[in-house]
Amino acid sequence: MAVTISRMTQMMTHLFKSILLRATFFVAFFLIGFSSFGAKILIPMDDRQENHLKAYGIAYWVLDNNIEVRWLLNYRGGSFMIDQYKAIEEECVIRGVSYQIIADVQAQGILAEIADPEVNMETVKLEQAPKIAVYSPSSKMPWDDAVTLVMTYAEIPYDVIYDREIINLELHKYDWLHLHHEDFTGQYGKFYRSYKNAAWYQQQVRDAEAEAADMGFAKVSRLKFAVAQRIQEYTAGGGFLFTMCSGTDSYDIALAAQETDICESMYDGDPADPAAQSKLHFHHTFAFENFILEKDPLVYEFSSIDATDIHNKTPQLQDFFTLFDFSAKWDIVPTMLVQNHQSVVKGFMGQTTAFKKQYVKKNVIIMGESKTQGTVKYIHGNFGNGQWTFYGGHDPEDYQHRVGDPPTDLNLHPNSPGYRLILNNILFPAAKKKHQKT
Repeated sequence: MAVTISRMTQMMTHLFKSILLRATFFVAFFLIGFSSFGAKILIPMDDRQENHLKAYGIAYWVLDNNIEVRWLLNYRGGSFMIDQYKAIEEECVIRGVSYQIIADVQAQGILAEIADPEVNMETVKLEQAPKIAVYSPSSKMPWDDAVTLVMTYAEIPYDVIYDREIINLELHKYDWLHLHHEDFTGQYGKFYRSYKNAAWYQQQVRDAEAEAADMGFAKVSRLKFAVAQRIQEYTAGGGFLFTMCSGTDSYDIALAAQETDICESMYDGDPADPAAQSKLHFHHTFAFENFILEKDPLVYEFSSIDATDIHNKTPQLQDFFTLFDFSAKWDIVPTMLVQNHQSVVKGFMGQTTAFKKQYVKKNVIIMGESKTQGTVKYIHGNFGNGQWTFYGGHDPEDYQHRVGDPPTDLNLHPNSPGYRLILNNILFPAAKKKHQKT
């Protein structure tokens, strides 16, 4: 009996080795069929790229399939280099993304050129696709917001969350959070004067009040302040926060006004604190300080931060902002965030179009400004272990987007430099951790 068991053990061992050998051979054969040893795919991001926006989607898709991407900062507009796989080539063709196959010796030559200390370039390894959340009410459509619009176009997946998920401490599930065009002050975007009789506005108010009450908050403004604090905690813990338009200044105003009431009775049922301005605490804010609240509830403006009044005086064809040129080897984070094939980008309006420079904190990194208007468009900073980016304006390819306007068709703008800035922020959390602090 012992001999039989021993013989069976030997046979099982031999069978296992045979199966393992065959599996190893199959995997090797599979990889040879789909990957050329040493060859690379170069996705150029200069003017030779047919679709810049979908190129970011390719980079995200590759990361999501556990394949490393090298981001070549300042090399041909911030190109991507990836190991060659047939499936990636096919995906580029399907999505209309320009690419080149280069031999290993060419790839090494590019990396050597970038490594030269005299050259303003750097290589950053992207390792894992970030899990993305968009803070937005479920009733909003993707085209209401440039970020969700471009993520949908680039085929980058995201989850929609809102107040309840944030109050219930679910933000830890995500690497990157975008704040939809929200009013964190509890004043419903200060649309009261123009839209108080509109059915959509009245429904928005009813929904917000019911949601706040259901979660135990006496006012919508108190719920929004609590949400703002949760987002601040998320960022301090290592999260990446991005927002545009009114999600920028209204968020900082909410942080500053945690201990006072800035809403008039048509917004929350009781008067604002007449001493609210003196009760603002600017040490709570991310980006702005010493700003003056707009107290008139009928004025479509939150505070003195917004520079829409300045840009309203500028003809559209003269409205541009310029991206700063950072040192790629020393200022890696802002260099990643300004990667583009154009350094001068056409401006665009919004409820918050841009930021008046005198209200921007001194430790904030200014990445894009309108030099002729003296305003700031694109800024970044650290908070605790995390980082945030604010981008003024509503839609980079719709100069003056209005309520009810049709969505922007990004098929008409596949090379938009303004939209590229959004997508830089989406890939940023995928970078190696050593690059994520300036």
